[in-house]
Amino acid sequence: MPRKRKCNLIIDSCCDLPADLVASYKVGLVRFTYLMEDGEYLDDLGLSLSHHEFYERMRKGAKPTTTQVPVAELTTLFAEAVASGTPTVFLSFTAELSGSHDTACIIADVMLKENPEAELYVVDTKLPSIAEGLFVMEAVRQLDAGLNAREMVKWAEEARYYVNGIFTLPDLESLRRGGRIPDMAAMAGAKLDIKPLLSYDLDGRLVFKSVARGRKKAIKQLLQFYTERQGESDNNIVLIGSSDAIKEQKAIAETVLKVSERPVSVWQTQVGAVIGSHVGPGMLAIVFWGKDRREDLSLTDRIAKRVSSASESEEAEKRRKEAENRREEAENRREEAENGREHV
Repeated sequence: MPRKRKCNLIIDSCCDLPADLVASYKVGLVRFTYLMEDGEYLDDLGLSLSHHEFYERMRKGAKPTTTQVPVAELTTLFAEAVASGTPTVFLSFTAELSGSHDTACIIADVMLKENPEAELYVVDTKLPSIAEGLFVMEAVRQLDAGLNAREMVKWAEEARYYVNGIFTLPDLESLRRGGRIPDMAAMAGAKLDIKPLLSYDLDGRLVFKSVARGRKKAIKQLLQFYTERQGESDNNIVLIGSSDAIKEQKAIAETVLKVSERPVSVWQTQVGAVIGSHVGPGMLAIVFWGKDRREDLSLTDRIAKRVSSASESEEAEKRRKEAENRREEAENRREEAENGREHV
């Protein structure tokens, strides 16, 4: 008989996990939105518009745009969480790439002031796309292992730094379109067959790792990154993602099984429409549990990061204590009211 969960989880659609897998987790799902030429879509993990159809439209010239999570979507899920009486943790897409995390914090603060007895936490995963997805997979496992809400928050704030990932794009066009590189650089890169390789930093911002001449060399660098950073994690899941580059994705998955230092479980998933709107078709990515990414910093940067993280932790702890004080005050008021009724 499965263990009763001590808290609930809410995740968002930018985790880019398969819809059936997310459904099996029995967690709340916040859906981002995107706009196509025929109107607005909810990112429901490819159910209403398949990933393949989405990327086919892009190949034919469609230029989808994205928006933040609808306030009504967040409000409804948070209200349901508060009404359930079960402590709830929302694991959000990196705040460095979307304002949705900040919106979630504002909505949660309002609800906690109105419902001081509730437990509702918002955690910035500082991870994008399938890196967030891999993180969610382990979070659900920890949830089923018995973590309560506060333990989940502490686990998440530490574990996020062990998710390693890298991705490559078929060209520089999506980076040009997003304003990350100038037009001339994109044109020069196209002539030289330059393939960019990118990752994310400790705050969840996208960063350049390197470039490769040609797709094969780019894929080789993806695999090299994996072999160098496998680490000794007891979580053996490796997640391979693509934006409709199925054949190459499968080949990478097969290679990972061959080069891994320990037995691994390789999962494949498609990058959804929200992330896909920015990277376009043909992206390839690999994410896995590996080395602590904080160790990559120089000594001085490590000190600065530790100070910054301490400030973040202090602020989060302050908010948790305020919420706890509100719950205690609400409980005291209830007890006083009950005592008053007994005396009457």
